[in-house]
Amino acid sequence: MKKVTLSLLMLLFLASCKKSKEVSKIVGNDWLVGNWENKSDEGNLSETWTKVNDSIFEGEAYFIKEKDNLHAEKMQLQQKGETLLYIATVKGQNNDKPITFRHNDTIVKQLVFENPKHDFPQKISYSKITKDSIVIEVSGIQQGKPSSERYSMKKTEK
Repeated sequence: MKKVTLSLLMLLFLASCKKSKEVSKIVGNDWLVGNWENKSDEGNLSETWTKVNDSIFEGEAYFIKEKDNLHAEKMQLQQKGETLLYIATVKGQNNDKPITFRHNDTIVKQLVFENPKHDFPQKISYSKITKDSIVIEVSGIQQGKPSSERYSMKKTEK
């Protein structure tokens, strides 16, 4: 009986350690949480991320030129088991249905998400430069040619 109890306790301990490892993929990226902005002659890009819990971050992005909202997107960073997912829903694209990108964890010091089946982009990356600046890059094949867009973002207070 003692062996069974000890085995069960050991199993519970190992399961709790595994859970901590899984959650740490998203928790280690708390630097993304906050308000980010890029102002240029082309318009203002803003992206806001909030932490819902230890396995979900939610984000919104807008591109505004003068008073026109040219782009609106809702995002979610979600830990599912061992997998970190980036789920984007862009208003007016893909019938307003979400597109899921999987985290490529072979790339260090960046959050890189890929979906080779998506038309464009196939890759989305977030690079932390400093605590107050990040670079967002969307890239892939567009109309048969390699294409990418980079946005240098500064952290702002709202």
